[in-house]
Amino acid sequence: MADVTLKLYKASQINFVNNLENGTKIELGNKYSYNVSYAPNRTCKGEFTLEVFDKKDPEKFGIKIVIVGIFEFKEGLEKEKVHVITFKELFPYARALVTTVTSNAGIPPIIVPPIDIESQSIYRFEKNV
Repeated sequence: MADVTLKLYKASQINFVNNLENGTKIELGNKYSYNVSYAPNRTCKGEFTLEVFDKKDPEKFGIKIVIVGIFEFKEGLEKEKVHVITFKELFPYARALVTTVTSNAGIPPIIVPPIDIESQSIYRFEKNV
């Protein structure tokens, strides 16, 4: 068994707004968040939210994707390592979904740049479930 195994994933939310006039130039911004909830049986749920929007007028153009994945991980694996591995597993699905939705909407496809999760700070907030 690998350290972490993706058991299933699904897109739980897709919001897309395109109220731009033809030929309008926009400057894209993006933001993301990722949270992991742990269960006592070496499983966890990762929830990845990715948003791409027009920096000047997000009401006219934006896409928000939420991908949820269920993972199984090895006994004793540090939560920070689980967090990084599960992020790396779900990010390509969110990235591809943004590209697919935008290309099928009749606009140039948006390709979200890669994210180096290992260079980011990971904040852990434990809560009782």
